[in-house]
Amino acid sequence: MDSEMKEEVPVHEEFILCCGVETQVLKCGPWTNLFNEPRANRPKLLIFVITGNPGFSAFYVPFAKALYSSVNRCFPVWVISHAGHALVPKGKKILTTSDDTNAQEINDIYGLQGQVEHKLAFLRTHVPKEIKLVVIGHSIGCHFSLEILKLAPELPIIRSFLLFPTIERMSESPNGRIATPLLCWLRYALYVFAYLLLKPWPEKIKSFVIRIALQMMNLQSEFSVLNILEPFCLANAAYLGGQEMMKVVKRDNETIKTYLSKLTFYYGTTDAWCPKEYYEDIKKDFPEGDIRLCEKKIPHAFILHFPQEMADMVADWLKDDLSKI
Repeated sequence: MDSEMKEEVPVHEEFILCCGVETQVLKCGPWTNLFNEPRANRPKLLIFVITGNPGFSAFYVPFAKALYSSVNRCFPVWVISHAGHALVPKGKKILTTSDDTNAQEINDIYGLQGQVEHKLAFLRTHVPKEIKLVVIGHSIGCHFSLEILKLAPELPIIRSFLLFPTIERMSESPNGRIATPLLCWLRYALYVFAYLLLKPWPEKIKSFVIRIALQMMNLQSEFSVLNILEPFCLANAAYLGGQEMMKVVKRDNETIKTYLSKLTFYYGTTDAWCPKEYYEDIKKDFPEGDIRLCEKKIPHAFILHFPQEMADMVADWLKDDLSKI
């Protein structure tokens, strides 16, 4: 019965121009355009999910669907791709809006700060001002979530959940020590390799390789994940990753202190991107904060095999807030 219920969750895929860049948005629930809805029918709250890097939204669908069901299907759950991490499939229509910011106005849109501006532009353009927001960041999405709180205090964000947060000392983490030389010093070699190897592949070959890989990992995706093998998307993911290693160094304690009552942090016990000592450090600095340590050995990439467990926890944490809406 439970699996049948999940299958019935409506998910709408859109490709939009946001800041002049192709962007994939996956929307759980019957609401596809909040401005077109009569005010009486608009949801009072939107749950907005910001992905990790690479920002392939399709992998977050099981989590989004589970969360939508866990909040009794009362509020939409939207997942946005990062700028440059999604290309529009052939034959798919791109939606545009006259309010879209010109891409030239955002400096380095594929970089760390540009991605923040990209998310802000989306929220300001596609979400009515009276709709309250719950922002869920995963991995580097947590850094973006904190930046959104800092740069746009006018947004009606009532809660922000930071799941497996990479918000400090990324290059010093166990995975960061490996990723830093690859993404910062050998990035251009990776670009050349990706373009020479993957660019000539026909779409059928890419689809076949991805299908086999998903089967081996015991995963399914109801939306195309061809972007995984698109050199353009991989290059942008690597570029963003390099900036993460160089720029995500010092934890933004000032923003955390300002918005502590709205924040929930969730750290893993086996996370090589934000090890347990990072949890212990932030817990020491903010003893009154809602800072939790995973007791279920859920991995950093929870979206692959633990979407239901994570969605159930987030829904439980949200209960008090939702009861007041």
